[in-house]
Amino acid sequence: MEKSRRDLVRGARHGIPIMLGYLSVSFGFGIFAVSSGLSPFIATLISAVNLTSAGQFAGVTVIAAAGTLVELVLTQLVINARYALMSMSLSQKLDPSFSFGHRCVAAFGMTDEIFAVAASQLYPVTPAYMYGLILVSMAGWTGGTVLGAVAGKLLPAFIVSAMGILLYGMFIAIVLPPAKKNRRILFVAGVAALCSVAFYYLLPALSSGFSVIISAVVAAVLGAWLFPSESEAGV
Repeated sequence: MEKSRRDLVRGARHGIPIMLGYLSVSFGFGIFAVSSGLSPFIATLISAVNLTSAGQFAGVTVIAAAGTLVELVLTQLVINARYALMSMSLSQKLDPSFSFGHRCVAAFGMTDEIFAVAASQLYPVTPAYMYGLILVSMAGWTGGTVLGAVAGKLLPAFIVSAMGILLYGMFIAIVLPPAKKNRRILFVAGVAALCSVAFYYLLPALSSGFSVIISAVVAAVLGAWLFPSESEAGV
């Protein structure tokens, strides 16, 4: 019991930097969701039952464009497929006390940042540690959404419109740092952007949901074909 308590506190402590980072991004999501026609309650509910920044932004975009459920599901599968790979990778570091139920909870809370912190631990990751890490991180994500959603209702329209740039700033912050280190990432991101622009101007009848799906798949397939991993290339 004492060890579980220590692991819970340690996980919560490690989740504080993630929580602070999530506050700013989810604040932007709250504003974006409200400006797209959702109520603050629905925006908060989305963040409470999901933990995927890009997936939520894309999902709200599909909803605002009156997209179909098929578009919404496919969009989430394409954007969030990486979490399944992260979960499988992290499963190699889990403590034997991780039951099936604990694994389900850990899978629900899997994000890029939570995976990175948990995978960097020197000792097997316990359920208590993951709970502390996930709960504190989720508090930042949900709390930021509440603040952003309320601000979107209270602030003047021109300020809300101006703060919409937070969304683009978030994606730039995600893409630029790794792109500076690896030109392959820049190439794949550029291909996805070009595909999206081409669909917008050449196929305006194509919904935004399917545009995101096709652009992501085309960029990923082209990147995998042109830049195979070292193991696949036989190096």
